[in-house]
Amino acid sequence: MSNRLRLYSLLLVSSVMVAPAALAQSTSAPGPSPATTPPPPQTDPAAVEQPAAEEQEVEISAPGAGGDAGEEIVVTGRYTPNAIRATPQILTVLSAEDIKRTGEGDIAGALQRVTGLSVVGAGFVFVRGLGDRYSSALLNGSPLPSPEPLRRTVPLDIFPTSVVSSAIIQKTYSVAYPAEFGGGVINLTTRAVPKESFFTFGGGATYDSATTDNFGYVYRGGGRDWTGYDDGTRAVPGFIRATGLGGTRIGAAETAQLNNLETVVLQKTKFIPPTFSGDLSFGHTAEIFADGRIGLIGAASFGNSWRTRDAIQQDTNNEDGSLRSDFRTIITDNRAVANALLGFGLDIADHKFRWTGVYIHDTNKQARGASATIYPNTSGFERFDQNTTWFERELFNVQGVAELDFGDFDLDGRVSYAKTRRDSPYERTFVSRFDPDYGAFVNALNASNEQAQIAFSELDENQYSGQLDASYKLPTAFFMQVSAGYFYNDATRDSSRFSFAYRYDPTGGTGGGSSGGLPLAYRFLRPDVLLSPAVLSKINSSVGGCPNGQCIVLDNVSGGQGASI
Repeated sequence: MSNRLRLYSLLLVSSVMVAPAALAQSTSAPGPSPATTPPPPQTDPAAVEQPAAEEQEVEISAPGAGGDAGEEIVVTGRYTPNAIRATPQILTVLSAEDIKRTGEGDIAGALQRVTGLSVVGAGFVFVRGLGDRYSSALLNGSPLPSPEPLRRTVPLDIFPTSVVSSAIIQKTYSVAYPAEFGGGVINLTTRAVPKESFFTFGGGATYDSATTDNFGYVYRGGGRDWTGYDDGTRAVPGFIRATGLGGTRIGAAETAQLNNLETVVLQKTKFIPPTFSGDLSFGHTAEIFADGRIGLIGAASFGNSWRTRDAIQQDTNNEDGSLRSDFRTIITDNRAVANALLGFGLDIADHKFRWTGVYIHDTNKQARGASATIYPNTSGFERFDQNTTWFERELFNVQGVAELDFGDFDLDGRVSYAKTRRDSPYERTFVSRFDPDYGAFVNALNASNEQAQIAFSELDENQYSGQLDASYKLPTAFFMQVSAGYFYNDATRDSSRFSFAYRYDPTGGTGGGSSGGLPLAYRFLRPDVLLSPAVLSKINSSVGGCPNGQCIVLDNVSGGQGASI
């Protein structure tokens, strides 16, 4: 066997033991080690010596290789920063592609696919089973205020995936973040300077077999409810706040001024519309100076979705395990989300500057109907509870970032202003009881199993923050870096909730007690008719009726729940 044939045979055998990545090496690299190279024939020493750079012909038979592909394989690499390997902390990184692959419409839905995270309620993220108050949410490294009255954390379901470029979930502490979390920190990064100019738009519609064109509950509301913005139908009268803060009762004349038809009547429907959405985004970049780049990026989207749920609510406090209440509930949510993002970026050499503005408006219009034959103080007759609510949440954030790189010395500065708002006017509850004597539902406004309530709540929070971080890499043989920083945060929150109950008091509040309910003729009226100005006026002026015309009034049952932090 010739030397050439022997070498080919050995290469074929050894290729089984070589990793496929070895085929990506240049053929100009040194040959196999002496242990695997057949010894040259003992002939003229001059014939044995070969130039080190001499290329050996390798014949490859594999799909896509091709006999005429050339004699040299060139490998091209691109450096991609890996945040996971660059830090000693435990963290998870979701890129824009990762978020897109989840198919979720908001970032809370995308995060629930991350190991160790769970989403509870309205988008609150639990890290490693800890409550949401042990987590902290940041946008581009700056803190965010919460639109929830009783929480300091941000519900992440208000962030559409279209405005988020990446999400970092860090589960252990580091000095780079504020030390106000015990479970984890979630840092959302919005889009920055685009790599190239683009313009995209799209839209879609969704048919949900459990909701679309099926039974559900709705209520009228305002003419612009489908947009998520109230048209003034739910404007809160001034006397609500005045009485809620210090008063005990709202008189009949003012009670009659409240909106009724549009906010209290629950309606059945067998046609729930399909979900629809639309979005657009654009970006432009241009070269400036010798090593600079400037960019503009923007995005906007709007979506209107429907969801109907069937729920069973049961509880017991009896030793024998018998039910104390057993409600069957149907809930229909109509959610409208509008958002916009505008960002400017400037890259000069290794320095980066960014200005970002984010606006998110999220509204949920909910209609709920619940029936039960088992409930506290039951007499075995059916009870029906109807609730109509409107939850409107809004977030506005503007931020400036400067990241300066001077080689071994880095300087990072951020300033941010964020504002959140949550309004929930006209949260209405109307409870009726089925009367078998008349074969109809009745409501006597007796504050027991036949009642009506209305509530108004709102929240405003403003937050200013700024931080400055500096780091210096020491000129040592092994990597060592010294860093220091300053963080400033100032938040002001005002929140209030005022709840009122309709009362029938024929004494006019003179202390003579209640008759136990409305006169029979009025108990069968529809909620909006019963509480209309015409009917209230008739009841208040009935013969032998109410002193001072104050039969139906609103009692303040909230205790003046208002707070300013």
